[in-house]
Amino acid sequence: MKVLMINGSPRANGNTARALKEVADTLAAEGIETDTVWIGKKPVRGCVACWQCMNKELGRCVFDDDVANRIVEKLPEADAFVVGAPVYYGQPNGAFMAVWQRVCVAGRKHVECKPAASIAVCRRGGSTAAYQCMNMPFEMLNCPVVTSQYWNIVFGREEGECEKDTEGMQTMRTLARTMAWLLTNPKRPDAVPCTPQEPCQPMHFIR
Repeated sequence: MKVLMINGSPRANGNTARALKEVADTLAAEGIETDTVWIGKKPVRGCVACWQCMNKELGRCVFDDDVANRIVEKLPEADAFVVGAPVYYGQPNGAFMAVWQRVCVAGRKHVECKPAASIAVCRRGGSTAAYQCMNMPFEMLNCPVVTSQYWNIVFGREEGECEKDTEGMQTMRTLARTMAWLLTNPKRPDAVPCTPQEPCQPMHFIR
């Protein structure tokens, strides 16, 4: 089994990376492989709602000049997802959201129904608002949202400072163990299969 992890911070080795590593190390101890992708510092595009990825069944975003499609390509082999991002102005940072929204649209069928978790990394305030925002795509894609002993949040500003947040680090480890349980439990002989979903029937409020 493999968990795909997304580091949505512009800092490759900042507190978001450190929080994700705590999760990855704990998953490894549970026998679960991880693959981490950093979105980097280069400019990224936002979704323009052209729907070409869906209408033409491309399976990827039409914009192919940033990291989004590299993530989309990794979705099929992933059994679960963990995304992490720093909090900017009470929200997940913009580059992460621009990439992740496109990934969830273009790669939707490879995200649906897989366990998923978000991690918000914050200096001070806005962490819960950002955390809720990050979970919304998973809630639209029938993903079991993996929780912990507290909301999946760690605090820190300078590189490595989150390690002083002992409860936050413990929350990361508990998150990983909960995800490991969710991934391995369905493999049991007495596991109950997932109930088939009804076809989606989207509608608009304005007629």
